Amino acid sequence: MVFPFPRFAFVSLGAVLMSLALWGCGAAGGAGPDARETTAFSGIASGEAISLAGTEPFWSAEIEDGTMRYMTIDDQEGVAFPVERFAGNNGLSFSGRMPDRSDEGRGGAAVDVAVTPGDCSDGMSDRIFPYVATLAIGDETLRGCAYTDRQPYRSPAQP
Repeated sequence: MVFPFPRFAFVSLGAVLMSLALWGCGAAGGAGPDARETTAFSGIASGEAISLAGTEPFWSAEIEDGTMRYMTIDDQEGVAFPVERFAGNNGLSFSGRMPDRSDEGRGGAAVDVAVTPGDCSDGMSDRIFPYVATLAIGDETLRGCAYTDRQPYRSPAQP
């Protein structure tokens, strides 16, 4: 003899299994978030000078002591302005505003930089940089690589 299961039994069983699955995903002992989720990135000390560079278009920047200097192939002297540093979970961020310059047309634009750990290639040299850089100036996003005065890029051994 076959006993039909009521439809609500499957719904209830599904709810119980979902609850158990979600409960199993929590932190051990109910202690809260995992320490990895709340620890600020400390891979670049506050006193380290950071160099960033990208291609297509060619650009570079230097960040040191709360100041960023942004340079392009057309403006190799660059423009300097203050930035604020923020250490996130997996890297650093810097935020500031491009100063008013009539030749660039970017005066007052928000500038945000993200520097995250990971091998990076500039696509033009054999250098391996220890950080990936993302630079947003207003609506434009530029990508490149970064290194610091204490964590330089690596080059392959010469034959």
